[in-house]
Amino acid sequence: MDIVIITILSFTLSFIFALGGVGSAVVLIPVLTWLGVPFNLARPTGLFVNCVSMLGATWSNFKEKRLDVALGLPIIISSIILAPVGAWAGHLLPTRILLLVFIGFLLFSGTMMLFFKGSRYADQYREDRPVTGPLMVGVLAGFISGLLGVGGGGIISPLMILQGFNPKKVATVTALAIPFSSFSAFLAYAAMGSVSLRILLFAGLAAWGGGYLGTKVMQKKMSPHTVKKMLGVVLLLLGAKLLWTMA
Repeated sequence: MDIVIITILSFTLSFIFALGGVGSAVVLIPVLTWLGVPFNLARPTGLFVNCVSMLGATWSNFKEKRLDVALGLPIIISSIILAPVGAWAGHLLPTRILLLVFIGFLLFSGTMMLFFKGSRYADQYREDRPVTGPLMVGVLAGFISGLLGVGGGGIISPLMILQGFNPKKVATVTALAIPFSSFSAFLAYAAMGSVSLRILLFAGLAAWGGGYLGTKVMQKKMSPHTVKKMLGVVLLLLGAKLLWTMA
C-alpha cells in the first residue's frame, strides 16, 4: 500500500478524531484493512498513531493549562497494566472473532457518544472526586486497547461522560491517558514482531500534527458535544458496514 495514502489518512483521521478528544485508530484500523494492510499489522499501527496523535493533543492541552492529571491518573495506571494483557489475548484469538468484537466496540462507542450524557461532576474538581469509576474505566479501556489496537479513547470518553464529568475536561483526560495505554499495548505487539517501522515513521509524524491541530481547533472553535455526536454517527455507520461485509 502507498505510504503517502497512509500518511494522509493518519493526519486527516487524527485531526478529525482529536476534535472529539479521542484517538483515530477506531477508524484507521478498518480503513487500513480495506486498503490491503493485514489486520495483525493494522492494530499496532493504529496504537502507535493513537499514541502520537494524542501526545500532540496533550501537548496542546499542557500549553493551554487545561490538563487534570489527578483525574487521569487512575485511568493511566490501570490501563497501562491491562493493555499488554489485551494485546496478548488479541494475538491468540482468531481474526474473525476479533473483528466481531471490534464491530461490537464500534456500535457501543457510537451509541454512547450519541445518546448518553451526564453533569453530576461537570463543575467539580475537588480532591474527593470518585476514584473507583475512572479506575474501572482504565481497566476496561486498557484491555480493549490491547485486544483491538484502538487506544481506548472510545471507551474512556463515553464512560467518563456517562459518569457525569465535564465533556471538555473528559477530552483532555482522554488525550492524556490514551498514549500510555496505546504505547503499553504497542510494546507488547512489537515484542511479538507485528510492526512495520516504515509505516510507523510516516504515520506517526502525520498523527502528531493532526492531533495537535485538531485539539486546538476543538478547544477554540467547536463544541465537543457536537463533534462527539458526529463521530458517534460515523462509528455506527462503520460498525454496520463491517457487519454487512462479514455477513
